[in-house]
Amino acid sequence: MGAQPGKAADWRAGRKGSRSRTARATSSVGVVERGFDWGFDWGLTTIIVKETIRPVLDIQVIEDPAAATVALEPMRSRLLSELAVPASAASLAARVGLARQKVNYHLSALEAHGLVQLAEERKWGGLTERLLVATAASYVISPGALGPVAADAGREVDRLSASYLIALGARIVSEVGSLVRRANEAGQRLATLAVDAEVRFKSAADRAAFSQELTEAVTKLVSKYHDASAPGGRAHRLMVVAHPLPKKSPPKEPS
Repeated sequence: MGAQPGKAADWRAGRKGSRSRTARATSSVGVVERGFDWGFDWGLTTIIVKETIRPVLDIQVIEDPAAATVALEPMRSRLLSELAVPASAASLAARVGLARQKVNYHLSALEAHGLVQLAEERKWGGLTERLLVATAASYVISPGALGPVAADAGREVDRLSASYLIALGARIVSEVGSLVRRANEAGQRLATLAVDAEVRFKSAADRAAFSQELTEAVTKLVSKYHDASAPGGRAHRLMVVAHPLPKKSPPKEPS
């Protein structure tokens, strides 16, 4: 069988990795569709602090080890998922079955590490209720958060090994995560290219031939377009990887 068309082969220069009104959150507790609606009518004096709300990112790469520790704590991960839409400590407490004071403790830690942000304040009487929202639809922990034990492609000797491929993947997360963060802070767009395809080889010989032809094609393109001395040029990293698809587990028979 031949290769299927690439699923994403366009340069993504038209987005900044954020969604204004809808997003999608994934965590160990499931998938939540986000749909922000700021038009609540609670019969209260409501103050919406729009100027403090950063765009909700599609993916936020966590680079700080302390923030990674906070995000990995099971209850805080659950709260991040619940904060797919703005919520108060009181409403979250009812959902997760904790005392409001304990929820406030967890929310303070998440907010201090930039994982949630203030979305809205509601004032009624002498009380102020704060509504928080997660800063991203989903999160990835950068290998850099592991410090010196993080995967490093520069340390891998066998470039044909699966370990080297994993190290390359870790480098993508680390480098692109850092570039996206800086681009968002500067209000700029980051141009990237991604190609994702599946191909089923009928034999090991065909797989070897494909690898040879692909290597020659990439080498030819790099030689054609690479210009180390071009004024104003910018170097890009190009990676080509391939691995077998995981085998799907057979469906379990109902008991």
